[in-house]
Amino acid sequence: METQAETTRAIRVMPYCRIIGQENLRSALEISYVSPLVGGVLASGQRGTAKSTAVRAFARMVSGELPVTLPIGATDDRVLGGWRIDKLMEESKPEWRTGLIQEASEGSGMLYVDEVNLLDDHLVNIILDVASTGILTIERDDHPDRVPVRFTLVGTMNPEEGSLRPQLLDRFGLMVEITSADEPGMRAAIIKGVLDFEEEELRDPESPALAADYDRDREHRARLEKARAGVKDVEVPDKAVECAAALASAFQVEGHRSELVMVRAARALAAIEHATEVRPEHLAGVARLALVHRRGTDESGTMRPWSERDDERVAGHIPPTW
Repeated sequence: METQAETTRAIRVMPYCRIIGQENLRSALEISYVSPLVGGVLASGQRGTAKSTAVRAFARMVSGELPVTLPIGATDDRVLGGWRIDKLMEESKPEWRTGLIQEASEGSGMLYVDEVNLLDDHLVNIILDVASTGILTIERDDHPDRVPVRFTLVGTMNPEEGSLRPQLLDRFGLMVEITSADEPGMRAAIIKGVLDFEEEELRDPESPALAADYDRDREHRARLEKARAGVKDVEVPDKAVECAAALASAFQVEGHRSELVMVRAARALAAIEHATEVRPEHLAGVARLALVHRRGTDESGTMRPWSERDDERVAGHIPPTW
């Protein structure tokens, strides 16, 4: 059987434990994995900020596979499933092709949409609906079906190329703003980490150093699996719910999805940290991720950047202890 090192060499995926920085993205991915009800992750950042690298490394760690990736220009049939036209034309025999959503559910458990802001709104709506309901409804001639699916939706985008409509932004549970590292030492560490991995992987993909990294990834996956199994047992104090609602009101967020996401995400974070109940620091740790994309837009129609004033507002609505 193919070893993980052999598979990794073929697809060139950096071990998750070697990702430098990206703490918010890593936290969001882990929270969404532990509690799928959170609703997936949207990562927004300039090109070259390793968004895709982090997502692929995470998917490889938790599933042993790359995420199923939705290409730009994908059709409804490719996403939902449909008859293979090439086979029908060549052999006059219909052959069903499973869609990418079902492939994600049956494989890595993650559907990755790069440049989601460039995808047709109609398809984004469909994907978000399926991710929310857990039911893939296929309506094709002679192939109607309702398929239970379970997957984490992860989207990435470059805000310079446009945003998503507020209605679609709201459907993503958590959002992470990613920027390039400013400090020269951090930038150097990131580049050195990439170069070191490439050199080791090309020289000896089964080296002790890489084997140790894969062991660390497996240990981290085991911790996340334990948190995923135990998240339902984490208690949510009434005060946590009240503070989440107060934050949603303070940020003038429409609807109630933001506070639901905050509570669910705080519960998942507590499970990851082996806590038996949600504490103030857990809610504070997820507030920005749940609120940043739900505060409306500025005069130019783009999302408002998170500010120190926003941090102060969060801190002012969460007490040191319940």
